[in-house]
Amino acid sequence: MANTDRLRQITDAVREAGSLGVAELAALTGASEMTIRRDLETLAGQGALERYRGGARNLLLRGEELPFALRAQEGLEVKQRIAAEVVGLIADGESVVVDSGTTCLEVARVLRERRVTVMPLSLQAVNSLAESPGQLTLLIPGGRPRPGEGALTGPLTRASLAALRFDTAVIGCCGLNAEHGLTAYDLEDADIKRAAIASARRVIAVTEAGKLHRTALAFVAPVTSLHALVTDTSAPDDEVAAITAAGVTVRKV
Repeated sequence: MANTDRLRQITDAVREAGSLGVAELAALTGASEMTIRRDLETLAGQGALERYRGGARNLLLRGEELPFALRAQEGLEVKQRIAAEVVGLIADGESVVVDSGTTCLEVARVLRERRVTVMPLSLQAVNSLAESPGQLTLLIPGGRPRPGEGALTGPLTRASLAALRFDTAVIGCCGLNAEHGLTAYDLEDADIKRAAIASARRVIAVTEAGKLHRTALAFVAPVTSLHALVTDTSAPDDEVAAITAAGVTVRKV
């Protein structure tokens, strides 16, 4: 089992059970107890769980996201395929606002090589785009980064978005479906996503298929506010059909 898959399995198991011992987790994953102890230290450092002697207990409440560092390595190949497809939809010379989140970070990384103007909404994407070879024009918004996430939020971020009009907004999500639209776990994050959508002529949502059918706490926008959705090939046919019926172009990669 790959390291990332094992970390996710441990996190999910501890989250479901409330707490589990090292021996139980070793039996579950097939890894050695020494490996499990190292994994628990890693996950504790990321805030995914609390370590105690002989095991770990859950720290995440229902509806809370896994830590960014853990999510960033999950399904990386899928996120990179989605990013490549999205960037293929963006023409040279466009202005683009790129949302926070792990899939949007991959979009920002591909945009580094393009002749476009980009405003990223996370510190991770700002740092990535700052290393651009020179063709890209980087706009840095104001705002307060969410602890552990790096997503920029608050009135300064909203003001930065309100002052500009973008050709394209690339928006991530925590949940997306035809019935409940685009949703997020964090209220401040949802607020900034709405502002980014309002600032753009075209809106492209990006998400792995697992977030379709899912609904998070904070409503962002109806699915009709999207022009396109880029997801992966495992996206459920019924949800893709419903989103398409709402007038959204769906691309599965």
